[in-house]
Amino acid sequence: MALMGPANGAWLRHHTGKSRDSRKEIMPDQNAKPEWRMGGITVPEVEDYLYSMLPARDQVLQEMETEAAKHDIAIVGPAVARVLYQLAVISKAQTVFEMGSAIGYSTIWWARAVGENGRVIYTDGDPKRADKARRYFERAGVSKQIVVRVGDALEILSEQKDSFDIIFNDVDKTDYPRVPRLALPCVKKGGLFITDNVLWKGQLRKPNPDEHTKAILEFNRLIYESKDMFTTILPIRDGVAVCVKK
Repeated sequence: MALMGPANGAWLRHHTGKSRDSRKEIMPDQNAKPEWRMGGITVPEVEDYLYSMLPARDQVLQEMETEAAKHDIAIVGPAVARVLYQLAVISKAQTVFEMGSAIGYSTIWWARAVGENGRVIYTDGDPKRADKARRYFERAGVSKQIVVRVGDALEILSEQKDSFDIIFNDVDKTDYPRVPRLALPCVKKGGLFITDNVLWKGQLRKPNPDEHTKAILEFNRLIYESKDMFTTILPIRDGVAVCVKK
């Protein structure tokens, strides 16, 4: 099976076809370890190796990574973004609803994965962040595929009449336990419900968990116990849960 269509395939070949030396010249300083890398899940040496091997991103994505590191903006980072891209391409997704999009870093990866005929719904509660995301979308050449919605992601999802190939959950962590009940009816059969930060900096087994940790523990219990989903947690970056709707 071909993993990508002509448009997104050309983009990926273009941005991964460089030599290792040329990648190093334009990639951000890996020793800086920006906050979005997080850590605490895998062995540090393995984590460093993983990020050192990543091909260079284009100028727009690199600028977003730099901005996120400088201003402590939550993004999934390139390692997880590549997983999201692969899952969308493998599943031939055409529609993605993103719950919690910030400056739109992962939104761009989703849009490139679904291609020119696909549709991605961006959601964020901050109008300024949404405006910034729009400018990035224009520069990245994906604005036509993206619908920008400003407001509470859970409320916006509850208003949707259509179902989606993928729903990506990255809202406030205390809201996580509410999300499966709202999101699952909106995922097509065989579609994906994907969630970031489910291993929460390795804090899940420590005593006296705070409210964020308790919410993630409850969320993980719900998705693994659900009879309507098949769930796997990938221990990459801060943990990514991939659920397939039965």
